[in-house]
Amino acid sequence: MSVTINVHQLGRLIDKVRSHIGNEYIEVLHGIRLDVDTTHLYAVASDRYTLAASRYRLNHDDKNGESFARTIPAAWLKPLREWLDAQEGDLTVTIGAETGRLVFVTPRTEMRVPVTDTQGFPDWRSLLRGVAANIPTIYAFPIVDSTMLARWADAGDDLRVRVTTDLEAFMVFGKDFIGAHAPKRYTGAGPCEDETFEQALELWPSIFADSDEVADMDADMPVEEKPRYEAASTIPHMVEALLQQTLRSTSDLLGAPSKDAGAIASYATAGVNAWSAYRFLAALHQADPRLAAQTVAELSEELDAGDFSESAWDIAKAAGHDPQKWSDDYEAHLKKLAEKLATDAA
Repeated sequence: MSVTINVHQLGRLIDKVRSHIGNEYIEVLHGIRLDVDTTHLYAVASDRYTLAASRYRLNHDDKNGESFARTIPAAWLKPLREWLDAQEGDLTVTIGAETGRLVFVTPRTEMRVPVTDTQGFPDWRSLLRGVAANIPTIYAFPIVDSTMLARWADAGDDLRVRVTTDLEAFMVFGKDFIGAHAPKRYTGAGPCEDETFEQALELWPSIFADSDEVADMDADMPVEEKPRYEAASTIPHMVEALLQQTLRSTSDLLGAPSKDAGAIASYATAGVNAWSAYRFLAALHQADPRLAAQTVAELSEELDAGDFSESAWDIAKAAGHDPQKWSDDYEAHLKKLAEKLATDAA
C-alpha cells in the first residue's frame, strides 16, 4: 500500500491542517490522519471543535495498492516536517503503510514514523456530510471563539464560509480544502445569553436607530491615492496591476498608428508580459500561497529600489548568456527601424 506525492505538496497538506490537531488528552485526535481513497490523498485533523481536511489528487501512477488510513502522532510531525524541508521540493516522496509504521521514501533518503495500525479516527467524511445537511435559518447568529478563528489562517488566503444555524457548525471551503467549525456554547459569562441578531443591533441604538441612511463598504470607503508609482506589495494588488496593464496595453495596441512598428511592438510586448506574469503568479499562488506572497513582497522592494536592471544583467551573465550582445543587437534593431521610418517618410 503506497502513494506518491510531490515533497512540497505533502508539506502543504500537513501545514494546512496542523493547527487543528487535538491535544494529548484525546489520543485519537492527537495527530494528523493520512487517508487515501481511490482519487485523493487527504490530511485530516480535528480538536473536536474544528475539523479540517486538505487533499491532493492522485494520478493513475501515484497509487500502488489498496486504500489506507493512518494517524501520524503529533510528536512526529515536527521531525517529519523538518525532513521534508530538507528535501528538494520537486522530488517525489512515496508514502507506504507497513505494519506499525508509515514509511516516507524519496530518491535520496527515507524516514520511518511509528503508528498504531488499529488506532481509530472519527468518520470525518460523515461528519462533514452532517454539517452540510443542516438547513440554513434566517439571521443565523452563532457564537464564535475568536481565538479559534486563527486556526484557519494556514488554509489559504481566500475561504468561503457557510453558516446555517446558531447551534450547528459552519462549513469552510478553500482550494482543495474543506472544514467545519463548531459554535461556542454560552457558558453564563459574557454578553451572549439569548442574544439574537435583532437584539444585538438594539444594543447599539446610536448607530442603528438614529438614521435610515446606509453606506456601502465597497463603494463608499476611501481608496488609496499614491503620489507616485509604487510597486504592488500584496497579491491582490499585484493581480489588479497586471490585469490593468494587460487591458491597457491591448487598448493602446488597437489604437496605435499602423505605421508605428515600434509602438505596436512595445504595446504588444507589454501586454504579453503582463498577462504572462499574471498567469505565473496565479499558478504560484495555487501551488504555494506563502511563497507567492513572499515573492510579491520581495519583488515590490526590488522594483521600488530601481536597480533590477543591473540585477538582470548579472543574472544573465551568471546563467551563461551574453547580455552585452543582447544590448548591441537591440541597438542595431532600433537603428535599422529608425532608418526604415526615415526612408518611408521621404
